[in-house]
Amino acid sequence: MIAISDIYTDRAQWFKALSDPNRLMIVDMLSHGELCACVILIKFKITQPTLSHHMRILCECGLVSARKKGKWTYYSLNGETVQEFRDFLDDITKEKQKYACVSAMCSDDNYGGGSCE
Repeated sequence: MIAISDIYTDRAQWFKALSDPNRLMIVDMLSHGELCACVILIKFKITQPTLSHHMRILCECGLVSARKKGKWTYYSLNGETVQEFRDFLDDITKEKQKYACVSAMCSDDNYGGGSCE
């Protein structure tokens, strides 16, 4: 069983990956479909090592998938992970019954195991 704090720690990787404006723009570009690294390089006018750094972060958190073809790498959004991200963001931002979520966290072992009462 995954503890609540483990879920938040895992999901935070998505937000960390998207906290850079260049990576946000790359995700936006990939929303139009698969792109070769060479196209991304031209758009950003950055070095290949810098692009590799950004793509490694996006791939490690699962938002982006990569495939090699010859000397180039082609990148695309990972639809399944993107949907998980959307669902998670929706879940944590939607209005909930007052105190229901806080009460659940208070009773979780990772938050002291105590009760809010």
